[in-house]
Amino acid sequence: MKSKRVELLKGDITTLKVDAIVNAANSSLLGGGGVDGAIHMAAGPDLLNECRDLNGCSTGQAKITRGYNLQAGHIIHTVGPVWYGGYKDEPEQLASCYQASLKLAKENKLKTIAFPGISTGIYGFPKDLAAVIAVNETKRFISRNSYPEKVIFVAYDDEGYEIYRKLLNQ
Repeated sequence: MKSKRVELLKGDITTLKVDAIVNAANSSLLGGGGVDGAIHMAAGPDLLNECRDLNGCSTGQAKITRGYNLQAGHIIHTVGPVWYGGYKDEPEQLASCYQASLKLAKENKLKTIAFPGISTGIYGFPKDLAAVIAVNETKRFISRNSYPEKVIFVAYDDEGYEIYRKLLNQ
């Protein structure tokens, strides 16, 4: 998918100056490990205070907060599925994460949004399958909507970057 509306970067999602970054959150929304912990740490304690008022989030859904100390204006928190071998609707739940996050971006007229590899860390979702779902759901959404204007996939490591690069160059 060669598109000016989709970009790939390798690096730290917490440093991006975009309208929203997506947090691969746990259902409590109160911080955790991986990208979730990094986002909470970078955003500062006010994020935790706002998240307490959100009463958590279900798998496949998303909620939005301010970005606080981040350069991103907002954080869209989505709860990805834990991988159980693909027998518990994990691909559909992951697709729902992208749909819900992109819908929030559209509703809030956010021009730029950055995604990490949702569920590919401790939740164990296979990185290659997760990337296919991410790219397909994003492509489908932006083909029908003017917001967000740009979607950025952010890979933290070389492996993730190469997986997305190959998909996006097809």
